[in-house]
Amino acid sequence: MRLTDQSIASVQSLAELRAAIRSGAFNDHTAGLAPGKLQCNIAILPAAYALDFLRFCLRNPKPCPIVGVGETGDPSLPTLGPDIDIRHDLPRYRLYRDGKFSDEVTDIAAHWRDDMMTVALGCSFTFERALMAAGIPMRHVEQNRTVPMYRTTLPLEGGGVFGGTMVVSMRPLRGGDVPRAVEICARYPLAHGAPVHVGDPAAIGIAALDRPDWGDAVTILPDEVPVFWACGVTSQNTLLSAGIPLVITHAPGHMLISDIDEDAALPIWKP
Repeated sequence: MRLTDQSIASVQSLAELRAAIRSGAFNDHTAGLAPGKLQCNIAILPAAYALDFLRFCLRNPKPCPIVGVGETGDPSLPTLGPDIDIRHDLPRYRLYRDGKFSDEVTDIAAHWRDDMMTVALGCSFTFERALMAAGIPMRHVEQNRTVPMYRTTLPLEGGGVFGGTMVVSMRPLRGGDVPRAVEICARYPLAHGAPVHVGDPAAIGIAALDRPDWGDAVTILPDEVPVFWACGVTSQNTLLSAGIPLVITHAPGHMLISDIDEDAALPIWKP
């Protein structure tokens, strides 16, 4: 269900929002909720594969920016919030067995195992809010659609059983807005950072913008160019390609809302 406008207004704190998610009172997407708080992509996998996966993410920080790592068998993520329990605190989860989709659920307590480990990755919601605050519109938000995502030919650095090519998300921007968008997004390296490509989709192996591999196609106006960002779906695609016996992820758009301010995604150094 989606909380009504009235019930959203009645949620006075992040703790109350997390309680609504944990109880099952809220199981819809998290876009627009808890503004200013870092939202996270989630991957939960057996610890036997975790070192290789972390190595893969560190070698590919644009699509897979690590923002938190749990202990083996421990569902908490204390660096992202003192009361987080990853078994209950996402609105929806997806389960994959041997690289194939198995189920979508609102709680994973029944599927949690003592050998499971959680990895949290940065999310594009952070830079999207920064762009909209700067007056740069997001077409998929205007059209109430899921951002379009595409497989590409951009190679990734492998790590153990993990590898492949990058998945990107696309947002059409006016040509004059592109330099400002690059500048803004570069400030958020833990939320995919600056775009990886601007312009011709064929140059990165995308045949047709109106046929995304995930999400929904959006309108591109005559004065706009397609701009592509590294996408967190890269990690899910890579996990599935590895054929691991059990992987649990967030359902697209149904993120973990952390206690961390989005500005914590800013680097502590100046480029």
